[in-house]
Amino acid sequence: MSKNRPVRSLTEGPIGPSLLLFALPILAGNIAQSLNGSVNAIWVGKFLGENALTATANANNIMFFLIGSVFGIGMAATILIGQAIGRNDLGQARKVMGTSATFFVGLSVLIAIAGWWLSRPLLAAMGTPAEALPLADAYLRVIFLAMPLLYAFAFLTAALRGAGDARTPFRFLLLSVLLDIGINPLLIFGLGPFPELGIAGAAWATLIAQALALAALLFHMRRRRHMLWLGRRNAMLFRIDPVILRALVVKGVPMGLQMVLISLSMIMMMSMVNGYGTATAAAYGASLQLWTYVQMPAMAIGAACSAMAAQNVGAARWDHVAGTARSGVIYNFLLTGTLIAPLILLDRWTLALFLPGGSPALEVARHLNHIAVWSFLFFGVNFVVSGVVRATGAVMPPLLILAVSLWGIRIPFAELLQPRFGADAVWWSFPVSAACAMLLSLAYYRWGNWREARMLSPAAMEVATPSEVPAMPPSPVADPDLLAELAPEQPPR
Repeated sequence: MSKNRPVRSLTEGPIGPSLLLFALPILAGNIAQSLNGSVNAIWVGKFLGENALTATANANNIMFFLIGSVFGIGMAATILIGQAIGRNDLGQARKVMGTSATFFVGLSVLIAIAGWWLSRPLLAAMGTPAEALPLADAYLRVIFLAMPLLYAFAFLTAALRGAGDARTPFRFLLLSVLLDIGINPLLIFGLGPFPELGIAGAAWATLIAQALALAALLFHMRRRRHMLWLGRRNAMLFRIDPVILRALVVKGVPMGLQMVLISLSMIMMMSMVNGYGTATAAAYGASLQLWTYVQMPAMAIGAACSAMAAQNVGAARWDHVAGTARSGVIYNFLLTGTLIAPLILLDRWTLALFLPGGSPALEVARHLNHIAVWSFLFFGVNFVVSGVVRATGAVMPPLLILAVSLWGIRIPFAELLQPRFGADAVWWSFPVSAACAMLLSLAYYRWGNWREARMLSPAAMEVATPSEVPAMPPSPVADPDLLAELAPEQPPR
């Protein structure tokens, strides 16, 4: 068997450097994923026109909503796995892996089937411009077919990060991105033996790339005997454990609702923007492409903080939990602030990448970007603090804070002030609501009782039996090679 690098412990060593080293592969993955989306947007916007770009912007909002609807289950599994690894309880981690995989993938298939039939009505309900509606429908239907693959890959990525492994997800995410970028123009324009599929070709490229990358990741986990790999002899672990399922649902649904609230608010914002015509909608779609880069550091640091905090909660290292939050906030301001300045100064050229030459949407995009892009500094603090808080199992307060900031502040602010300020009310609603969310999150972190929350009761944590998995080694670092030595009679599956 080939040698495998041990999974990195998130409960030992200096907090700041450990957090940064764990976050870097996540950030690199976010960069690669965003570059993929941007390259696709360039192909669509430059060569298929503004209607096609508007179509993908509307369809991607629905895709984000669908991913958000099951996001919480994956996040709950990540926290449960991280806490189990922090307690040196591999049996618990593998039970969580099996139950959540069965539930997660099954649910994603149902969502994909329903979405295929509801694609056009959903786009129409959003107020998608009539000239962009057929294009958006052709694109979104294929994306629905890809949903189980997207969900499965996202779930495995989250589970591996919960176990302290950020490098493996990055390598296979990079593979998916490179495949998507390479296949995209072949299917959009029908190069060589490939059919010319237009905007649907961009969606088919995503599906094919995701399928190949997922298959490669599963093969890698099997070949290397990753500690979370479940083979034929572990088939019983795929049976749903009611205790774990209850934790996934009770804790995962509120976390998933956060993503749903965000995606619904973005759909609402897109509907408002659509009312100002194709030029403004295209400007907003181009700005969203830039914003994906601005929010990448915060999302990477927040994801790293959540996994790191979960392991330290499991190990009862509360000093490291607090240090994780402090370091995460500092890194957010440094990295996000560093990105915002050049994007403001160079936005005439960066936004032009996504819009046809001479488009009137360019100046609209520059104007709204100057107003709204600063909100991601505040968003980052909220993302980091909420990730740390949720790592204990305190999931309701972050949900309520998000609901207040989006639906109590952002949407009403934009709706009520549009008669006076026009589209500027929509743009200003972003920094106003993000600042309020940051202040509320910091207040709860300082004075809330989140440290007393639990994902599972102490009795429910004792679910592993010695016959199911080899014992964890004394170190909190789980080395798959060591586990293989402990169970030599089990061949690779």
